[in-house]
Amino acid sequence: WLELVPGCVVQVAVISSIAMVDVSKWPLFTLMSAQEIASIRQACVFGTSANEAIYITHDDEVYVFGLNCSNCLGTGDSQSTIVPKKLDCLSGKKVVSLSYGSGPHVLLATDEGELFAWGHNGYSQLGNGTTNQGVSPVLVSTNLQNKRVIEVACGSHHSLALSHDGEVFAWGYNNCGQVGSGSTANQPTPRKVSNCLQNKAVVSIACGQTSSMAVSDNGEVYGWGYNGNGQLGLGNNGNQLTPCRLAALQGLCVLQIASGYAHSLALTDEGLLYAWGANTYGQLGTGNKSNQMSPVQVMAEKERIVEIAACHSTHTSAAKTQSGQVYMWGQCRGQSIVLPHLTHFSCTDDVFACFATPSVMWRLLSVEHDDFLTVAQSLKKEFDSPETSDLKFSVDGKFIHVHKAVLKIRCEHFRSMFQSHWNEDMKEVIEIDQFSYPVYRSFLEFLYTDTVDLPPEDAIGLLDLATSYCENRLKRLCQHIIKRGITVENAFSLLSAAVRYDAEDLEEFCFKFCVNHLTEVTQTAAFWQIDGNMLKEFICRASRCGAFKN
Repeated sequence: WLELVPGCVVQVAVISSIAMVDVSKWPLFTLMSAQEIASIRQACVFGTSANEAIYITHDDEVYVFGLNCSNCLGTGDSQSTIVPKKLDCLSGKKVVSLSYGSGPHVLLATDEGELFAWGHNGYSQLGNGTTNQGVSPVLVSTNLQNKRVIEVACGSHHSLALSHDGEVFAWGYNNCGQVGSGSTANQPTPRKVSNCLQNKAVVSIACGQTSSMAVSDNGEVYGWGYNGNGQLGLGNNGNQLTPCRLAALQGLCVLQIASGYAHSLALTDEGLLYAWGANTYGQLGTGNKSNQMSPVQVMAEKERIVEIAACHSTHTSAAKTQSGQVYMWGQCRGQSIVLPHLTHFSCTDDVFACFATPSVMWRLLSVEHDDFLTVAQSLKKEFDSPETSDLKFSVDGKFIHVHKAVLKIRCEHFRSMFQSHWNEDMKEVIEIDQFSYPVYRSFLEFLYTDTVDLPPEDAIGLLDLATSYCENRLKRLCQHIIKRGITVENAFSLLSAAVRYDAEDLEEFCFKFCVNHLTEVTQTAAFWQIDGNMLKEFICRASRCGAFKN
């Protein structure tokens, strides 16, 4: 934060996520393992159908995967990939800002102030002076020598870069004046945006599809480019070829600006939210679908707003309040939500993952990994930990370290056991001889984790234990494991176990499997080892199902 003018504190960098965010809410990331996801520090899902992704690991390696429209993955070819590929030319570079266009083209800024671009280049939006597709990341340097780029923003086919000294550079498609050069000629290389931004220190930039916005260090907002829906907030709908100050926000100190497809949001230092521009889907949150050519206050009756979110490829808006409540409005899964709707989300990013069309990220998402563990994670970590345990079970000569309090909370059997009139309550080691070590350990681990990881054969023993201890949820989990692991060889053994432990659903499943594979099952050792009464019962039941009809 910087104190720049009396009573106005302005944020210099893009607001970043402070909560740990689950990237698996984006379908593209669901193919990645938990280990791979844990390695991600930053990520962005982009593209016209949200079919491309880029992510940066904790050791500063950059990976991409997805459809690769217009070479937007930067892999050097036009091939799509479902497996992440590393961009070697960006290896070891710390990414501070990333944005994407509709082509798509991609801009990436590093902590050393370098600017890289790749992807669609039909309008010179890569800033390299050509209109050739950028198949790999290239350094953008024209007019940026001795400039350190700290933020980038992309419209559909134009680009903005903000330098460390508060200057804005623009290039690419300029049919509506979105480059701010005073003409509508496309701009092939970065050009400094001046006019009324001259001698102004800009601290933040944003792009709509064909419009551009900037916030100065004293909280003033400037806009230029397409204004057909009033998205520049100037009180009219005429395009602007050079930056114009939003006079309607006079007296307000704006901290953050966010641009949707054709609408704009602004957040002031007092936590007030203003919106203007297109409103076809209710994206202004005013309760109607009328466009607004000047800023109007939204959510005035709510508590202080601390973050706003919009993205140039969507008509969705989101905001987060001081107490952490997240609201969304605009186009949400095809519906037009005309008033801010309270969600159950903890961050604005989740709104775009679950409700935006396309479900792209509105910013480079930072996945913060700290040492904080949830209650569930802490319990899992302490299972079988000699350092913190106050009780040991001895099974087959091996110890399992546990905590009495956890067992009492999680299991009625242990709650009863650790009453003062049970001998076990006073013991530090309890011997278990009716169950095997893998089975008993898996049971205790279930009490700490809610999960079971056993082969079907051991799951039968655990099913026996779950029946004995009246653990119905564990019983259902065991039945699920056994069903997934049934084969011709073990089917009759599993059927016998299901009958023995009164697991009706499992018994029916195993019986049907045995009937469907009757010839093979009757050739197995397990079939000939079963007891006579059960064999008779099986034959009678199978005959009633028509198993022995000619």
